[in-house]
Amino acid sequence: MSRLRCSSWGAVVVCLASLIILGCKKEVVAPPTGPEWFEDVTKAVGLDFVHDPGPLDGSYFMPQIIGSGAGLIDLDNDGRLGIYLIHNGGPGGKKNQLYRKKDDGTFEDISAGSGLDVAGFGMGVAIADVNNDGLPDVYSTGYGGDRLFLNLGKGRFREVTKEAGIDNPVWGTSASFIDFDRDGWLDLVVVNYLVLDPRQPCTDSGGKRSYCHPNTFPAAAARLYRNRGKDTNGKWLGYEDRTVASGLASAPAPGLGVLCADFNGNGWPDIFVANDAKANHLWINQKDGTFKEEAIARGVAFNALGQSQGNMGIAYGDIEGKGMPDLFVTHLTSEYNALWKQGPRGGFQERTAETGLTASLWRGTGFGTVLGDFANAGSLDLAVVNGAVTRASPPTDDYWKPYRERNQLFANNGRGTFRDVSTQNPAFCGTASVSRGLVVGDIDGDGGLDLLVTRTGESARLFRNVAPDRGHWLMVRAIERIAPRDAIGAEVSVRADSKRWSRLIQPSGSYLSSHDPRAHFGLGSVTRIDEINVLWADGYEEVFPGGGVDRVVAVRKGSGRAKKEKP
Repeated sequence: MSRLRCSSWGAVVVCLASLIILGCKKEVVAPPTGPEWFEDVTKAVGLDFVHDPGPLDGSYFMPQIIGSGAGLIDLDNDGRLGIYLIHNGGPGGKKNQLYRKKDDGTFEDISAGSGLDVAGFGMGVAIADVNNDGLPDVYSTGYGGDRLFLNLGKGRFREVTKEAGIDNPVWGTSASFIDFDRDGWLDLVVVNYLVLDPRQPCTDSGGKRSYCHPNTFPAAAARLYRNRGKDTNGKWLGYEDRTVASGLASAPAPGLGVLCADFNGNGWPDIFVANDAKANHLWINQKDGTFKEEAIARGVAFNALGQSQGNMGIAYGDIEGKGMPDLFVTHLTSEYNALWKQGPRGGFQERTAETGLTASLWRGTGFGTVLGDFANAGSLDLAVVNGAVTRASPPTDDYWKPYRERNQLFANNGRGTFRDVSTQNPAFCGTASVSRGLVVGDIDGDGGLDLLVTRTGESARLFRNVAPDRGHWLMVRAIERIAPRDAIGAEVSVRADSKRWSRLIQPSGSYLSSHDPRAHFGLGSVTRIDEINVLWADGYEEVFPGGGVDRVVAVRKGSGRAKKEKP
């Protein structure tokens, strides 16, 4: 593919067009220097997972290239995050693996007998307490069927897929929990990809067998399951399928990423779906159990040139401290990752170039992505993991070599623009891989955000945050009143003098993955906060006392000062 050279910022429009049509080659610049943010501690902590993609037998079975994700899970509410990792080797392949964090900070594999040690063409994972018993449960997606596991405690799970009313026999990718009717019970959104015919062979431009393009097969609709709660005897009733009744069945599309959040500011959660090579969907909650698709009207269906791209992973956060979250979606190497700024509330405009994200040192096919304050400086930085879906060179004896690409890190300057700091982070960005899932959380409990990466056909990698001179921080766990579970969908903000930071409690996001469910705030030089504000998922709003920093705070619904009653 030929390349165009972007010689000045005055040529930004031409550059944006060329990024899509031909690809844009930036000027060669001296690599930035600075402190490294992450170190690879995979071996040191005993994480020995190696992803099984299934047989590399020349069939180019499409789920292989889509990859598998991972999730962070506090198995028994002891404050320590375990790790759940997914295999994709089929029913006869390796079984998924569950790791518990030990007292010394290392991990032990407790997969055998856990109930989560299942095999299949695994894709994604979503983690939340579905039956309101105070323990996080696990939903896993995959080609050929999804699975729901209830947490029994002490690292044991029981599969309840059929009895819970879950029936998604197609190709599930990402999933997310959402209380769409605001009744206190977590409902479930499952994004489906394609109606795949594995007998259909595909070839690349040179006529050699290759993985199929998503347009080869019909798309599948996302599914919505409503949580039925419990009966009068306290028995959990599982889910009912509301896909058709909600309207989601009306627009099948090849979905890969999903994010549930209140996009229009009316207090009700909506559903954003990143669709591969098609227009994105933004399903706006109509407050009556139905959703209306409004991605075009709200500016997030296409890029700035009105074109659909290979939409994969999703990150969501307020990059410039204006009080409204922005939306970032990863794309193919030949395209460019896109950032939509929000403003006014509920409206978005693609502003990738003006944030500096098109001026990266290299490009890749992005999958997992997160916005997080890695230096605790008070603003959200950006991480992206890459891995191609089409060969960059002819096949070799090293099967995955033609697909490997390097990851990327971008530092926020505090005003919503970014600089590429990938070269100063060789541990995270220096080795090319076929990376897919990216999970963020304070895994070692020191107040810094760590990163977990899944890689197709290779080991998962855990990166510990070692950024020097990190600022102060606060971690907030928001807990529901009717059950001691994480308040998914709540919006948490902290205030110190004239500064205010906001975060969404939503572990599902990125790509096929589930994050730390707590809200992390980097505070820079701030040593004391004035208050914690929580807008709960049902619209009830409370204020909690502030206090010192560099600590984890748990706030329970109903124990604060009421600011706004449920509308």
